[in-house]
Amino acid sequence: MNGPRPGPGLRAYSPFSIKTKLGTLVVVSVFITTGLLMVALRTATELRFITVFSVIASMLITQFVAHSLTAPLDDMTTVARAISHGDYTRRVRGAGRRDELGDLAATINLMADDLEAVDRHRKELVANVSHELRTPIAALRAVLENVVDGVSEADPETMRTALKQTERLGRLVETLLDLSRVDNGVVPLKARRFEVWPYLSGVLKESGLAAAGRPGLASGSGGHTRNDVHLHLDVFPTELTAYADAERLHQVVANLIDNAVKHSPPHGRVTVRARAGEAAGSLALEVVDEGPGIPEAERHRVFERFNRGATGGGDGGTGLGLAIARWAVGLHGGHIGVAESSRGCRILVTLPGSSPAPS
Repeated sequence: MNGPRPGPGLRAYSPFSIKTKLGTLVVVSVFITTGLLMVALRTATELRFITVFSVIASMLITQFVAHSLTAPLDDMTTVARAISHGDYTRRVRGAGRRDELGDLAATINLMADDLEAVDRHRKELVANVSHELRTPIAALRAVLENVVDGVSEADPETMRTALKQTERLGRLVETLLDLSRVDNGVVPLKARRFEVWPYLSGVLKESGLAAAGRPGLASGSGGHTRNDVHLHLDVFPTELTAYADAERLHQVVANLIDNAVKHSPPHGRVTVRARAGEAAGSLALEVVDEGPGIPEAERHRVFERFNRGATGGGDGGTGLGLAIARWAVGLHGGHIGVAESSRGCRILVTLPGSSPAPS
């Protein structure tokens, strides 16, 4: 949600307002009574018959108007009770009425929409946190299992890698909580300028550790054990620098690599390419795989949360990786999208060379 939304305006002067309807009811009742009295005077009809006819006619008209006013209120009561019990899918009928009850129905439906969105975002937050924690846990597990099994020694370099993953795990617990604030405002970035080559080398190394683990070790978010995919880094010029939040950008690159590895053919190649962007100081980052690619009709949906048609399919993925990548890129004021490619899938990320303007 992006803050409170303006509700429908009151139609105090609408010709269909409740005030107008009640006023019309009184006028019609008076006209009926007056008309019947005039008929009685001209035809010598007894006054008691005129009184009975007048009362019956007034009651019928009143009943018709009262039903049109109370029926929506009964529906609103039912929907309000359902919302109070956590059912945010119910909506009030009659929101298109051109009176105050229509305004009230539209307002209740708007409230239900907001509550449903809050509940959905809460559930997505839990899923996002679980998704993002898998990558550092998998990398840390790979390092520790290699040490325990004697594949590698517990030398300072290996322990530094394990410590780095542990520290990143702690940072992710804090940074992923910012997802709950995505729709309520801008999450502050800790942007700085850094060299791209050593930074991306570290990201690829961590991704390689997670993917090359023992059988049964999850790689990133999809639960894959791919140790046959070659990760290649291409940065030009080698002294290229970028201005970004390193932790947020790590989320982007790690999720894109994970998605590319999942969809690579056996012994395929995933290339992470970095170049200077068109604007001064900007960065153009590409992740290219040799998989089946994404159909053009599906490209606009691949960054939606829980969309697993092109990014997760039936392989156990949660469909959150690219959604998180889009969120992190958006915080930088950049752009992410599926670019044209003669083979496989090519995801292009562009980051500006300075902090995005506050929104």
